[in-house]
Amino acid sequence: MNRRLMTVLGFAFLVALGATFLLYGLIASRVRGSNQPVANQQLIVAVRDLQRGELIKDADLKTVAWGSSESPKGSSADRNLLVGRGVISEIVAGEPIIDSRLAPKDSGAGLAPAIPIGKRAVALRVNDVVGVSGYVLPGSRVDVLITGNAPGQNPQGPEIRTILQNVEVLSAGTNIQRDAEGKPIQVPVITVLVTPEDAETLSLASNETRIQLVLRNPLDDQKGESKGTAVGRLFKGGPAPEDKGPRRPAAPRTVVVKAPEPPPPPPPPPPIVVELLKGPTRSSQNFEPAPVAP
Repeated sequence: MNRRLMTVLGFAFLVALGATFLLYGLIASRVRGSNQPVANQQLIVAVRDLQRGELIKDADLKTVAWGSSESPKGSSADRNLLVGRGVISEIVAGEPIIDSRLAPKDSGAGLAPAIPIGKRAVALRVNDVVGVSGYVLPGSRVDVLITGNAPGQNPQGPEIRTILQNVEVLSAGTNIQRDAEGKPIQVPVITVLVTPEDAETLSLASNETRIQLVLRNPLDDQKGESKGTAVGRLFKGGPAPEDKGPRRPAAPRTVVVKAPEPPPPPPPPPPIVVELLKGPTRSSQNFEPAPVAP
């Protein structure tokens, strides 16, 4: 009995040992296959940080071996397709150059290539108050307010209204890059990105009214509802002015003055009565008085 048991145990041990060697060989082959180097592809990356508006030069690029199986969409390995193009979105050092972050070929550098198709850049003259004490920087988001007197009669005085909201600032003066430390920059002109219709509105507002910029959180893209206010409401607490379209001047009023009635004519004088006596006979006779010359 013991002999048969030893035979079964020995056979089981041999089977387990064979299965162990087989499994080890399979795992080892998988590990050796995964350690084999993947065929690298060449990509163009930035040598240094490239700011918005810069023109890419050959010295700003270098070719590296990209070990990933898939290259980033829009990347390139041809320097001729990248040199001489403007940067419209910041690129950090070592990052592959993506076509969507560059301006079209031969469009130049600076601010113009950064303007999206269908948009317009409008310059606004500012001071410390309008420019929010210098904290309106490239990339900021602002609201545009105007102050002035509406055409026609305005009993409540000058009004203030918000005409544009969530407007992107393209440049502050000649700077088109945001300051890394967020320091205030005093500049005389700020350029904003708007639609063609809003560009007309801003151009008219800058000539006919006084403009004020209101800085807002760049993550806040909600447009608030505001009816504006007027001087009369500040002092009297009256209702906000309603937008009833262009005001028309009041029509002139006609005042009728009634002349006094002439006095009635005086009554005619009484007739003159003459009595005649002939003996016992008595008679009378009436005579009209002579008219009085005026």
